[in-house]
Amino acid sequence: MGTTQLDSVQEPKYWHLRTVLSEALDSEFSVGEILPNERDLAARFGVARATLRQALEQLELEGRLQRRRGVGTTVAPPRVGVAVGGEQHAWPGAAGDAWQAVDCVQEIPAAAVAAALETGADEPVHTVRRSRMSGGQLVATELLHIPAASVPGLTAIDAPSGAARARAVLRELHHLDLEGQDRAVELGSARADDARELDRLPGSPVLVVTTRFTAQGRIAALSVATYRADTCRLTFGDSAGVEIHHDPAQRAS
Repeated sequence: MGTTQLDSVQEPKYWHLRTVLSEALDSEFSVGEILPNERDLAARFGVARATLRQALEQLELEGRLQRRRGVGTTVAPPRVGVAVGGEQHAWPGAAGDAWQAVDCVQEIPAAAVAAALETGADEPVHTVRRSRMSGGQLVATELLHIPAASVPGLTAIDAPSGAARARAVLRELHHLDLEGQDRAVELGSARADDARELDRLPGSPVLVVTTRFTAQGRIAALSVATYRADTCRLTFGDSAGVEIHHDPAQRAS
């Protein structure tokens, strides 16, 4: 990184520094590389450390940098693309689904989940927990709520516990003919459990993608997926599912 004169710039110093740093990330650093410490960076650019921190925080929000405990500030990999346009319909766990099953429990759902599923408050559901990796990093977690009525053929023998139970629930769900799905995306804040899994601080920005799957004229499953906002971007079009773009040139959206 070279030095730059910031005193005569009319825009905020941290914002101009953010631009200079971003250009340096593209030309001088590779994904996963650790940046010099704050003291050295501030000295090279002739700015106060407070200004430098503002610029680094902005680049972290934009997904260009990641602060990793015990490691430091590193260059982030390309963002995961969360497709929100027209999509082909497919059940969770179908061919090409990159989510990994983690666990499954049967429980009485929270009131908000029961309302979204349009089921009775006391009707049990199978809650499948899944995770999504990109470049060896966990970028999203999912809670998939499936009413017991959607998987009537499931038996204790088929689904003992853990990931095996989750996969068995999904296989049984695939016996239904998927009629449609609708998806909503909103910006949220990481709850304590999500933050712990995603290696973020509680309250960090996340993208929450909610998908309802319909079959036999009713809601057959509800997916609530939480993505790290610093590793994801929204994409629009006719592609199905979640796309991962490994070419850095495709980051701009």
